[in-house]
Amino acid sequence: MTQSVMAQSQSLSDWLSYLEQLHPSVIDLGLHRVGLVADRLALRHLPCRVVTVGGTNGKGTTCALLEAIYRAAGYRVGVYSSPHLLRYNERVRLDGQDVSDGDLCRAFAAIEAVRQDISLTFFEYGTLAALWLFREAAPDLVLLEVGLGGRLDATNLVASDLAVVTSIALDHCDWLGDTREAIATEKAGIFRAQKPAISGEPQPPATLAATAHALGAHLLQVGQDFWRTESEESWAFHGQREQWSGLPYPQLPLDNAVTALAVVEQLGLVVDEAALHTGLRQARLAGRMQRLRQQPSVIVDVAHNPHSAHYLAQQLRQQPSQGRRLAVAGMLKDKDILHTLGELSEWVDVWYLADLQGPRAATANELAAMLPLDAMRYCYDSVRVAYQAALATAGAEDEIIVLGSFYTVADVMAEELDMTGTLGS
Repeated sequence: MTQSVMAQSQSLSDWLSYLEQLHPSVIDLGLHRVGLVADRLALRHLPCRVVTVGGTNGKGTTCALLEAIYRAAGYRVGVYSSPHLLRYNERVRLDGQDVSDGDLCRAFAAIEAVRQDISLTFFEYGTLAALWLFREAAPDLVLLEVGLGGRLDATNLVASDLAVVTSIALDHCDWLGDTREAIATEKAGIFRAQKPAISGEPQPPATLAATAHALGAHLLQVGQDFWRTESEESWAFHGQREQWSGLPYPQLPLDNAVTALAVVEQLGLVVDEAALHTGLRQARLAGRMQRLRQQPSVIVDVAHNPHSAHYLAQQLRQQPSQGRRLAVAGMLKDKDILHTLGELSEWVDVWYLADLQGPRAATANELAAMLPLDAMRYCYDSVRVAYQAALATAGAEDEIIVLGSFYTVADVMAEELDMTGTLGS
């Protein structure tokens, strides 16, 4: 479709198909092209507080925790995240609800009206659309989840009030560098002069602090400037000014909850302890240790690198299964497949490995070659077929774990919806 035709389109599916064809590369890091369009729409400064959240893992969970806490405190919150699992609309939330097809189409049309001949990636276009909708809605707070890296990510166009780096591990090495030092530099590129910069990484490379210093940001480091203590029933946050005790354990990772409370302490929007408790209890994120059914139990988790797989292994160790553990796994070939699967091999009895689709996809046979020689494994040409095979062989006491990629989890969630019409046990 042409630009003029798309400018009038009310079909979200047509828009998304159009956006996928605009740029020759899926990833093209840099702020020049997208910045030109952002300036034409005056999107660099939003009429609200803005928190930018980067990191290898934990970005989505930290945003979910902050969203739940601030909404419990009575604030209107916008969230931009990626990728989505089932519907593109999941990427933009306002007041706890995914935005409508119509709103996204209006935002896309506004961008198309000024883009002219500037080529934008799918992610860049979507980021501008989210910013356009946030400017229009003017919530009290906007949470921007970085897509890739930080310094050159489209979310870094915005003048933020506070920036967060949740964790630093080897991932996306083709774009960010193959050392933690290089990756830390890229992620710290979201820090701002004279603004708080929160680091939730317990062992940051020296380049994180060096970049914060070079940018003039006020770095606050977990374990030094804020930390937690734990008891059997509750935990406590210790910060520079605030001490919150008797806090409930969240369903999401506690490390991210500590980082989120450091944001609350520094951002300046008033939050009472009742809202902290409510937000911590209520925060959830689709695709993270999410249980889809019982007997057999089915749990999906988007763990796709060694760091996130290690956390998933910890959860499995703490929640022993009464029967066997069957793993449905599909991964992208640019991930560290060997060490990701290696983190989980001790806790998996049988592997159901699946081909993913697309130029970055790994095959089931490529995954199988990374498992120990004595691991029981079966290979399938799609995630849905692998999941059906696991269900067919699982007993009532067994547990099926779905992991390896957002694509893998999305396929299983779609299959579960087709079979049962629900995504909950």
